Amino acid sequence: MDRESERIGLQEIIDKALEEMPREAGESFELDRINLAEFSRRTGLTRSRARTLKANGFKVLPHGRCDMRAATTVMSGFEGVADALLADGVTNSDVIFERISERGYRGGLTTVKNYIAAHADLVPAKRRLARAEPQGSRGRRFETGPGEAYQMDWGFVEVEDWTGATFRIACLALVCHHCGTCYVEFFPNARQENLSIGMIHAFMAMGVSEHVLTDNMKSVVIRRDLEGRPVWRADYAAFMACAGFGTRLCKPRHPFTKGKVERLIRFVKGNFLAGRRFYNATDLNAQALEWCSRQSGRYRRAVDCVPADEHAARCLPAASPLAGTQELALYLCPSRRISFDGFVSFEGRRFGVPYWYPGKTCRVSRDGDWLHIYSEDLSRELAAHPVTWSRRDSFCEDQYADAQPVELPTAPVATVIAQLEPPKGKPGFEKFDFEGRLQ
Repeated sequence: MDRESERIGLQEIIDKALEEMPREAGESFELDRINLAEFSRRTGLTRSRARTLKANGFKVLPHGRCDMRAATTVMSGFEGVADALLADGVTNSDVIFERISERGYRGGLTTVKNYIAAHADLVPAKRRLARAEPQGSRGRRFETGPGEAYQMDWGFVEVEDWTGATFRIACLALVCHHCGTCYVEFFPNARQENLSIGMIHAFMAMGVSEHVLTDNMKSVVIRRDLEGRPVWRADYAAFMACAGFGTRLCKPRHPFTKGKVERLIRFVKGNFLAGRRFYNATDLNAQALEWCSRQSGRYRRAVDCVPADEHAARCLPAASPLAGTQELALYLCPSRRISFDGFVSFEGRRFGVPYWYPGKTCRVSRDGDWLHIYSEDLSRELAAHPVTWSRRDSFCEDQYADAQPVELPTAPVATVIAQLEPPKGKPGFEKFDFEGRLQ
């Protein structure tokens, strides 16, 4: 109820009391000499409030500062950031609170929630979804011990670049089934080589679990045999043997079996990616690692612990360390065929290879903002290119041999000529030099 409604309601109570009191008192009733004690009893007001109403002719006046707002609040100066996020459809108060806190906001989360509620008109309308059907039979998610299982899945998101064009990137997510510690990394696509690279990076940070729980993705399994056993892809089977873990597949069309990672991907899209800005994949992955560290350092009521502390105390000692073998290093550097004009293709871009390298294939690895090209056996680095988002080819030194013949003197050179100093004036203006100032 707003202030105006309260004022009108109180005025009705006062008018009713002033209508009943003259009928009971008879002709001796005088409004100026009204019994304030009886008036307070009938209206429920204090004696002080009754005196104030009597001075105002028993009229409830609006407050002098009613409907006034302060000129500045703790949100002043941050409305532009909040409004831009609301216009993009970001209504998550935690996301808006985090974005404006990075810019110096010192208020609380409740103020942000109140601001979102007051500016709901800025949020674009959403398409109405079909009403969900009631749940059928329920199942119970199984629990695992420390270091026993990780859940893994891919997620996809559309990116709009600075030119207005859109492209799709893939998000690889792994989460510890026991404590909920998470790892997220972004790739240009969900190819099998990127799956291996992302899993190795996750194992470096979280340790190698006994097995990984995932769905029937094409880069993992080909089909199931007549007895229902999975037929692994040859490259993935070799990778499992090299890293030292097993894989369990979920039942088809049963996505909530690995509910932790499904919820993690939805949380990444709704919290981390909401209103996110980045320059390239390296910048986005650095922000993702920081976000994962911050989320794993918060208390989770579902597991009754801080995931990072629980993982360091129990899961990491129970998991196996990742062995840094030469065979495992090959998965971090996928092989590429060298084209006839001396380029290799990686993540949709072409990078030059020196002409003196005799091999037809080489290995490529992106480390931060640099792309390194190695020989097939990783014994030598051939070239290093800065990673950019430009679609132009990136050339390297000595990419092409100088095939032009050069004549050299066969006898000592005896002829000598002299070269003059370049003129100090500008020859193009000589026709306008009527007084000889350019000499």
